[in-house]
Parts: sequence; structure tokens; C-alpha cells
Amino acid sequence: MNPIIVIPARMAATRLPGKPLADIGGKPMVVHVLERAARAGVGPVAVAAGEPEIVSAVQAAGGRAVLVADDVPSGTDRVFRALAALDPEARHDVVVNLQGDVPTLAPELLHAVLRPLAEPGVDIATLVCPIADEAEANTPSFVKAACAFAEGQEVAPALYFSRNPIPWGEGPRWHHIGIYAFRRTALARFVALPESPLERREKLEQLRALEAGMRIAAARVPHGPFGVDTPADLDRARRLIGAP
Repeated sequence: MNPIIVIPARMAATRLPGKPLADIGGKPMVVHVLERAARAGVGPVAVAAGEPEIVSAVQAAGGRAVLVADDVPSGTDRVFRALAALDPEARHDVVVNLQGDVPTLAPELLHAVLRPLAEPGVDIATLVCPIADEAEANTPSFVKAACAFAEGQEVAPALYFSRNPIPWGEGPRWHHIGIYAFRRTALARFVALPESPLERREKLEQLRALEAGMRIAAARVPHGPFGVDTPADLDRARRLIGAP
């Protein structure tokens, strides 16, 4: 396995415009994510940027970034387009899609997301963590994954994703963490697929892969990264990182 990590980033966030360049302790948020991803040591890291100012900020920090025209439907498409410039010879057979709004990312999560790809039949790997309580289970913005882990098992098939609490009945429920590791061939197939009916209904693009018969598997981890979506989240991230 020879992974590359690509961080899609664009300025037009609805709830926090300019989010990738939000200052946290003198560094743009996207640079914090890039540095933490590099610390994992699983492969090279680059930013797929929607605007020149993101490219400039990443390069000023010593990182690599490529500009991708802002006419793509999703961050996954942005990652795929960036690969043409980042790895034209296709040396990397696994592509990790890492969101640029997790400045407190624990680098070990990037090791964890690669674990499901040890099984040859898995196309896409992702992460889940336990759902803490009923309030979380019933919050639509927290995506749930239907998967079941046998005792001692760390990886399981992800059978469905929903904004509703799933599955029904007694037992653990799992909160989906939106970090993906694609086999490169699977990523190329995924971005070529049309939007699927369940994807449109649930507003979850991973359902496109499942409806096309692609296999997704999840590794379980104790907790997910803290994502920044609002000004209050940004204040919290600054406190966690120790920024003024």
C-alpha cells in the first residue's frame, strides 16, 4: 500500500466563510491539518485548493497545494482532479480524503483508516466511533453507520449510512467519521458514477458507492476528530490548541 493524503479546501463555507484560512495560533486552519497529517507518516500530504489564496498560504508554510477549478460537485471530486497534478504517474494506489476542518486531528486516525484496505475486496475504508447518547443518535448532522463488530474485531463492513439512528434494537450504534481511504481505482470509478437515489435522499455521497455495489468497510476508533463548522467551534479549537 502506497498512500497519498489529499485535503480538499475551499473558502465558500456557508457557516464559517474563509474557514481554511481561519487563524489558529498564527497558522491557518488548513496548515494545522496538513501538519498533523504529515506527522502520521503514512505518505505525502497535499491540499487540493479551490482558491489561489489557499495555495499561497499552504506554500508559505512549506506545504504542497494545487489549485482545482471551483466547478466540482464535491470535495471527493476535488481530490480526484488534484491527483492528476500531484501524482501523474499513479505511483500512489491509495488516496486518503481528509477534510481540512479538523485542526486537532490525532495522526493515529490516518493509520486506522488504512486498516480495512488490508482486505483485498474492500474498495473504500472509513472510520466510526461509538455514539455517546440518544441526543447524538437523534441529531441529523451526526451521520450514523450500520455496522457490527464481533468481540475483538476492529474492522467491519459498513452496510448503510443514515442521518437517522440505525440500526434498530439493542446494541452499540456507530457515529461515522468522514475520513475516507479509497483504492485509486475505486476513487476513479466513484467520481464517474451519477448521483444515486439514496444519496440524493439522505444527502450522503457514500451511499452512491454502496448503491453501485462497491464495498465500504469501517475501522472503529474510540472517538473522532473535532470538526470546525461555526465561529463557536473555531473558538474551541483555539482553546484546545492553546492559541490566544
